[in-house]
Amino acid sequence: MSELDPRLRDEIDDQVAEILDVYLAERAPRRKWRGGGPLVVTVALGVVTTWLAPAAAWAAWPAIAATNVAWLVCRGRS
Repeated sequence: MSELDPRLRDEIDDQVAEILDVYLAERAPRRKWRGGGPLVVTVALGVVTTWLAPAAAWAAWPAIAATNVAWLVCRGRS
């Protein structure tokens, strides 16, 4: 097996990497941000908590609101 010139090998490497990047960029569809999942889950847990232990609802809903706000703030920064 013959050895390739290092410059030629680097050029081939660069071209293959560039073609692969273009291929992957075109192939991967942009996914819409679906950020409502955790919010819906926490609200559903609040509803269940209120239904099972109405006396604890006064503590559950502020905690859920704080969790959702913190999640939205952290999600918005990424």
